[in-house]
Amino acid sequence: MHSSLQTDRHCSPVNRRRDWRVWWRLTRPHTLTAAFVPVCIGTALAVHETNIRFSLFIAMLVASLFIQAATNMFNEYYDFKRGLDSPESVGIGGAIVREGIHPKAVLHLAISFFAIAMLIGVYICMNSSWWLALIGSICMAAGYFYTGGPVPIAYTPFGELAAGFFMGLVIILISFFIQTGEVTKTAILISVPIAILVGAILLANNIRDLDGDKENGRKTLAILVGRNNAIRILAGMFAISFIWMIGLVLFHLVSVWTLLVFFSVPKAITATKGFIGKTKPIEMMPAMKATAQTNTQFGFLLAIGLLISYWL
Repeated sequence: MHSSLQTDRHCSPVNRRRDWRVWWRLTRPHTLTAAFVPVCIGTALAVHETNIRFSLFIAMLVASLFIQAATNMFNEYYDFKRGLDSPESVGIGGAIVREGIHPKAVLHLAISFFAIAMLIGVYICMNSSWWLALIGSICMAAGYFYTGGPVPIAYTPFGELAAGFFMGLVIILISFFIQTGEVTKTAILISVPIAILVGAILLANNIRDLDGDKENGRKTLAILVGRNNAIRILAGMFAISFIWMIGLVLFHLVSVWTLLVFFSVPKAITATKGFIGKTKPIEMMPAMKATAQTNTQFGFLLAIGLLISYWL
């Protein structure tokens, strides 16, 4: 993420092999579980309150995936336009700088995905509440302004907070609300560890990219506190997420079955240890991957625990 690139050099379609896998990688599929997991958790929690309308579950799931994929595309487009991505950059989709996809094609596809999500959102609103139109619009605006606009959220210390809030808390609560017509204290509290773990994915990304981001003028949390402290914060975020679940069980807000999430502890340990003593982005890729996997495993285990507690 160091050098500026000339569009005509890296975006020419000539002699570029493109198939469906190029477009699939453009969505950054490894990040899509950050949209999938919260919807599953919100719906699994709603099972305890009402009969699930699967059409709304599918609609919410698809809309969330389209918004997440579009956000990734905006990320790729604006990072390229600002000269942050190169063919040697680690951890990016690379459709523009490696595969020769024209930047405008990426931007237009992102906008199209937002449009599809909006249409699905109309269906969701028709079957729940039109207030969700406002909330959904705010979520999409956050996705765009994460890397778009004059002061991208990703360039500030608030990236982790924004990602955790919208991709963790808000999606869980919307998924719960469209099924039950309400938002409960338990739904809010159970969304907290997921919000923290989604934020952890962004923090891990910023730890990996710390040196390059600093050179390009970003002011991420990892840059402000330094690499070692950022790793400590990451470990603390993991710890708080697991301790939070113990608290929910002790206060009888959720079933003991939700402690299945502790089977994801080894992955969290792997993620934390994987950053220690590393300075090169390529060396930190396994730790970055393990952080995302921690969120995925924790989320799915939580959803399974909620369903088991309902069935039993």
